[in-house]
Amino acid sequence: MGLLDRGIQIKTPEQIAKMRVAGLLVGETLELLRRSVRPGVTTGELDAIAEENIRAGGGVPSFKGYSHPPFPASICASVNEQVVHGIPGDRELVEGDVISIDCGAIVDGWHGDAAITVAVGTIPDAVTELMRVTEESMWRGFAAARLGGRVGDISAAVESYVRSQGDYGILEEYTGHGIGTEMHQPPNVPNVGRAGRGAKLVRGLALAVEPMVTLGSRHTDVLDDDWTIVTADGSFAAHFEHTFTITPDGLWILTALDGGESRLAELGVPFAG
Repeated sequence: MGLLDRGIQIKTPEQIAKMRVAGLLVGETLELLRRSVRPGVTTGELDAIAEENIRAGGGVPSFKGYSHPPFPASICASVNEQVVHGIPGDRELVEGDVISIDCGAIVDGWHGDAAITVAVGTIPDAVTELMRVTEESMWRGFAAARLGGRVGDISAAVESYVRSQGDYGILEEYTGHGIGTEMHQPPNVPNVGRAGRGAKLVRGLALAVEPMVTLGSRHTDVLDDDWTIVTADGSFAAHFEHTFTITPDGLWILTALDGGESRLAELGVPFAG
């Protein structure tokens, strides 16, 4: 493991393999949570399911106790107009809600981090499309990543895809990030930007790409809990995230159960898992 300029952590292939173990645990936990989302379940119940699964898999929740004030839960559970960092509790999900679930786990000192947005029963077509656009923009960001390229290539691809699909708000203050022995490391991975700018994409760099997109304005507020980020105009939001790395053979999505193979193939991108 080494460091580049600005404190960017570069991992060996063996360390990337350890990150894959953490990533798989995160991916498996999110799939369990996806199956658990239904009307009547509380966000606190989902949090308990996540923590139990992470610990049973030999991991430790990344989020619990993180930062200041300490985050009190193992997942972020953000409902409807809540974009990110929602604190799980006694809120019951109802038909027509959407919930964004962000999950992190540490295994043997290495982090995995990913997020999904899940519909609760039937939701409006516009919200379904918002979810599709947000998730697809993440994959378009991956498809733009090449060794020797720049972080801005990812940012520009995410932004370009979202802009091409309609009048959506893209959060600019909250970004993806480097990841490794800490959950958040340099460099930041914005969801807007210009190609050819930012840190160089090199072998051993691991990044979390996480577009946050709204049906309205990109502007947000922070609730009194000092954590939950909500849209300023009350519009619904979606959030998707995966951790990935680049090798000479292609991309490896460390938190996707299949390593990203199926989606990367659809996009014509080499898979290296």
